[in-house]
Amino acid sequence: MKHSARHGGHAPVTASFTAPVTAPGTAPGTGNAPAPAPRGRSARRNGPFWQAIGILAEILITLAAICALYIVWQMWWTGVEAERTQVETRQQVSWSDPSKNGGETTIAKAQSGDAPVQPESASYGDLIAQLYVPRFGSGWQRNIVEGTDAAQLARHGLGHYENTQMPGQVGNFAVAGHRNGYGEPLGDVDKLQTGDAIVVRTKDYWYVYTFTQYKIVLPEDVYVIAPDPFNSGQQATKRMITLTTCEPKYSTATHRWIVWGELKYWAKVSDGIPQELATTDASGKVKFASNSSTAMSLPARMGSMKPVVVGALVAWLVLFIAAAVAWRWPARAAIRAGLRPRPDASIYGGLLRLQPGVLPVRVVLLALLCVAAAAALFEWAFPWAATTIPFLQQMSNFAVSS
Repeated sequence: MKHSARHGGHAPVTASFTAPVTAPGTAPGTGNAPAPAPRGRSARRNGPFWQAIGILAEILITLAAICALYIVWQMWWTGVEAERTQVETRQQVSWSDPSKNGGETTIAKAQSGDAPVQPESASYGDLIAQLYVPRFGSGWQRNIVEGTDAAQLARHGLGHYENTQMPGQVGNFAVAGHRNGYGEPLGDVDKLQTGDAIVVRTKDYWYVYTFTQYKIVLPEDVYVIAPDPFNSGQQATKRMITLTTCEPKYSTATHRWIVWGELKYWAKVSDGIPQELATTDASGKVKFASNSSTAMSLPARMGSMKPVVVGALVAWLVLFIAAAVAWRWPARAAIRAGLRPRPDASIYGGLLRLQPGVLPVRVVLLALLCVAAAAALFEWAFPWAATTIPFLQQMSNFAVSS
C-alpha cells in the first residue's frame, strides 16, 4: 500500500501576504511621504516663465487701473475741487441774496436805458460775476474771475479775458472756460439754442444776454473776442457776450467753440431775480431756480483726499494689530508646515499673505491699502503728473491754483 508524500496526511501551510495600504497622495513603498509633483503640462505652467508672465499681467492690470483712476480724477475730482473753491470764493464776498427781497422772491423789473458797467475794473483773480445758463440745468451756476490762465480756469470756474469789456459795457464781455474736467463749466455749450438766456450777475446788477450764434474756429482766431467780432477794427455799437471753450470735447483741442450773445436787458439785484431764472412751486410762489450759491456737495465739503488716506491707513493699522493678536498668520504657517502647497509668485498674492488673520480679514486689509493708495494718487501723484509730464500736461491743461 502506497503512502502519500504529505506528512500525517496534511498539506503544508503556505504563508499568506497582504499588501500594505498606501495612503492617498503618496507613492507605494514611501510611507507617508508626499507624492512627487506632477510632471508634464501642469508642471511647465508652474515654471519660472509662466510665473513671470503672471507677474507681468498683474503689472499691466495695475497700470490700467491707474489710468482709469487718472480719468476719474480728471473728469470728476478736479470738478469737486473747483466746486469747493468757487463756493468758498462766493462766501468771502458781501453780495446780497437776490431771493431774500423783503422775505419773498420777486421778479426783477427789466430796466430801460444804458446798462451800468460793473465792475469798472478788476485785479487778477477777483470775482467779477456769476454766470447762469438755464439750458445747462436749473441749478447751474459758475463764477467768473479776472484772468484766463490755467490756474484760474482749473479751480475758479470761468475766466474773463482781461483786455475785453466788462458786463454791461458797449463791446464784448469775453469769457473762457473748460469743456471737460474742472467742473466742465462749458461742457454743454453745444446744447445752446438760438434765443437761450445767458445771465450774468455782478454785485448789484443782472445782465440778461440772448444767445445768437456760434462758430468753430482755430485757436489763433482771436478776432472772436474783439469789441465787434463781426466787423473787426470797427467801433462797437452792441453790448455782447462771448463764451470760448475747447473743441473737440474729449480729445486734443485743435479748435475753439465760440458762443455769441447780445444784451437783452439789465435789472437791479435789489429788485429780485430775472424772469429767466424764476420758477414757481405748487402754491404758485416764485422761487430762485439757482439759489444754491453757498451749498456744497459732500465730496466738495471734504475738499481733500488726505482724510481718506489717513482714515484708511489708521483703519488698516487697527485691524492689522487685532488680526495679528487673534489669528496671527495662518496662511503662511500652513505653507511652512507643508500643509498647503507653496504658491506661485504673485504681487497681490504676496501682499495678501503678508496680512494677518483669516482670508476675509486679509482681503479687507488689502482693500484698505488699495483705498489709501488710490486716494494718495488723487491727492499728490496725479496733480504732479498733470503739471510735469508733457503729454499729460497738454492733455489735462492742468495747473496748481494759487
